[in-house]
Amino acid sequence: MSTAEGPGARAPGLHGRDHAVLTVADLGEEGLLARFAPLLPRAAGEVVGTGDDCAVLAAPDGRYAVSTDVLVEGLHFRTDWSTPEQVGRRAAAQNLADAAAMGALPTALTVGLAIPGTTPVAWVEGMVAGMGEACRECGAGVVGGDLVGGRAIVISVTVLGDLQGRAPVLRSGARPGDAIVHVGAPGRSAAGLALLSAGIGDGDAPGPQRRGQKPAPAGSPRALDVAATRAEARACLEAFRAPRPPLEAGPVMARSGASAMMDVSDSLLRDGDRIARASGVILDIDEPGRGRGALASAMASLVPVARLLADDEAAAAAIARTWVLTGGEDHGMLATVPAEILGAPAGGTDGLPDGARVIGHVRAAGDGESPGVRVGGRVPETGFGWDHFGG
Repeated sequence: MSTAEGPGARAPGLHGRDHAVLTVADLGEEGLLARFAPLLPRAAGEVVGTGDDCAVLAAPDGRYAVSTDVLVEGLHFRTDWSTPEQVGRRAAAQNLADAAAMGALPTALTVGLAIPGTTPVAWVEGMVAGMGEACRECGAGVVGGDLVGGRAIVISVTVLGDLQGRAPVLRSGARPGDAIVHVGAPGRSAAGLALLSAGIGDGDAPGPQRRGQKPAPAGSPRALDVAATRAEARACLEAFRAPRPPLEAGPVMARSGASAMMDVSDSLLRDGDRIARASGVILDIDEPGRGRGALASAMASLVPVARLLADDEAAAAAIARTWVLTGGEDHGMLATVPAEILGAPAGGTDGLPDGARVIGHVRAAGDGESPGVRVGGRVPETGFGWDHFGG
């Protein structure tokens, strides 16, 4: 089961709007189900779908990978920050990523929805449409669930995944000598959350101009830098609101021989530490602030975005480094792979999915050394990122 980074402060919601708006209470349970059921795709292995007490699915492998996640309004998403379509995509994506991180092909979701009666029907339809679109893109279906009234919107999603005859890829399989591989864009989602928390939304990013500095002439190098920063800021906002995990990468890495794998729900450090402790090894992740590796590149792309929140380059670099290492909800694939499946020296990725990048190595714990994650050979000096009960 994955966990998700919460936006923190409770936020204003949808409820108590103009009574002229068609609400959930106006339609009732049966009417609402009739409105959104056609928006959801069927599962390929569906024998009995929605409408009975249980769905029935074919299980060609004889096993299912199963995981559940819960999203709570005001904690995991805010309706003033995200469209209903983005909320639906987010709810589906983090569960689909769990199945992929076991090496399974996501096949079906069930969804439990608690929702206030004052919620506009249009919001529910948009959320369901976003969820359905995310499922269609990976070939999964929505096969059932539950609908109840509640004081806030709560979305509980369970995913089923087909292992296709392979052994599941666990957290406990990393071995000394393995390479650490990541697929995704570490830090972008955390950057999006930081921008929204600072009141910077779509079209608000002013670009990294100093106070009192005149706008750059169109076509000048600085104007191009501002445009690039705005584009990256928009990508960060989208990564937080509606993540698009590299779902295909999980089964590909499983076929290639990945020894351990997780999706990055909480952070590279926290999830890397989970793999390390489960495997009894050290996961030594590259230092983002040094060299030209994948994490250094990710950090460099985020520094201009961090300048929207910081007064100087050094402070922005520190913020970007924190996003890369401790930012959650990227839902990239983090895996350890035997060195021999890296086809080329110096970080080649033959046999691995497109976008796979080596970001460190696995080694044995030394005398008196506890298994865990390291950054550039050192124990991390900062926190590991989001924890539901520790902040």
